[in-house]
Amino acid sequence: MAVDTGSLKNPILTSASRSSIDVKTVWILEAIGQAMSEWLTVVQPVPFSIGRKAGCCLQLQSRAVSSHHADLTVRDSNLFLIDRQSTNGTYVNGVRVRDMATLKKDDVVQFADVAFRIRCDDHATASNTVAEDVCDQALALVQFDRMMEKRLVTPFFQPIVSIDGSSIKGYEVLARSRMFGLETSAAMFGAAAKLNMEIELSQMLRWEGIREGLALPKGSDIYVNTHPLELGRNDLLESISNVRAMTPDTPITLEVHEAAITSAAQMRELRKGLRDLNIKIAYDDFGAGQNRLAELGNAPPDVMKFDMSLIRNIDSGSVDRVKVLRSLVQVVIDLGVIPLAEGIETEKEAIVCREVGFVLAQGYYFGRPAPPSKFIS
Repeated sequence: MAVDTGSLKNPILTSASRSSIDVKTVWILEAIGQAMSEWLTVVQPVPFSIGRKAGCCLQLQSRAVSSHHADLTVRDSNLFLIDRQSTNGTYVNGVRVRDMATLKKDDVVQFADVAFRIRCDDHATASNTVAEDVCDQALALVQFDRMMEKRLVTPFFQPIVSIDGSSIKGYEVLARSRMFGLETSAAMFGAAAKLNMEIELSQMLRWEGIREGLALPKGSDIYVNTHPLELGRNDLLESISNVRAMTPDTPITLEVHEAAITSAAQMRELRKGLRDLNIKIAYDDFGAGQNRLAELGNAPPDVMKFDMSLIRNIDSGSVDRVKVLRSLVQVVIDLGVIPLAEGIETEKEAIVCREVGFVLAQGYYFGRPAPPSKFIS
């Protein structure tokens, strides 16, 4: 049995119905046992009709469900269930509803043989904008499962160049999607966090990034990212090993966010495992938060990516700021690590970064993220 989403009159899909929302609590039905692309619907408008016939707000394609099985309605932010003399019954937590029942968060509701769990999102004030945001988030969650199942991501690639801009040395994979509410990697991981699927998403994005990156010029170093939750897990190396098996000869660099590095021993172990796979490691966003110089010395990476906060407007920065940056770059070089400047947007920033000793660079000045076709001559 499946929910017929094609017939589902769900107001989260239209701006017109969004504008009529004026509630303090947004109620959501979460299907139990359904594919996630079908498991979430916002209870709007009210009364919210449920049944087998076309025209119901929620149309259920199950022969056990009556044509007009039940209604949901909201009064003073409370959710009520009304059975419409259904043949096979409406149940709340296993108890049949004879007339009307008050529902609360986490109740299990059955319409004949179709089960849902009640979810809600409470707000202090009634607001069309707040309700619209909740609806958009709900739709993004629905879209997320479809994106994962169908692998509906479009990897973009941003060039990593020599500091003088004379040659492209590699590309960083940046996740993109055309799906509503999931257009950027931040939006994807926001949805993944609600479903505890950050690791699965990270693995999928790496795989798709490398797969699409095979179209890039031969010998290009492809930089792929990790999620902090992956560090310390055995399946990280397993995931990277699977990627390496797909393309034994492609140069690959794995980026690890600097803030996620908490153990030098852990990073040494990861670095060893990666080197066995002929994969380099880069510490990302160095300087964005706490500079982990101890880990840098005890477990140096192959590449150190300096955060854009250290680079932005460096050409108009104080003498001391430039001195500090030069010193950090020199420390990295002395350890045998390649320093990379992220987020360069102007020629003047690029000139200063070259003067203080950076070897590699990345940023809009050298190239914006784009599909791989853009870099194929």
